[in-house]
Amino acid sequence: NAFGEVEHRVDINTASAAELASLPGIGDSKAQAIVEYRAADPFKSIEDLKKVKGIGDKTFETLKPSLMVSEAGAKK
Repeated sequence: NAFGEVEHRVDINTASAAELASLPGIGDSKAQAIVEYRAADPFKSIEDLKKVKGIGDKTFETLKPSLMVSEAGAKK
């Protein structure tokens, strides 16, 4: 059902590196890059993930249904 899918979304502003690494096409090195990027510049939208080195349009499109951004990151 639709509700089950929503629960599985990963907040790219708060997820641990391990959670990020579990996403399709991410893995440990990209997860670390995401964590380092957001430490300096929190994500305002899931599209911002494409600014992280190694994450292109193809990877982003695969991940898109699994991603979310918390309001906390968006307000900064």
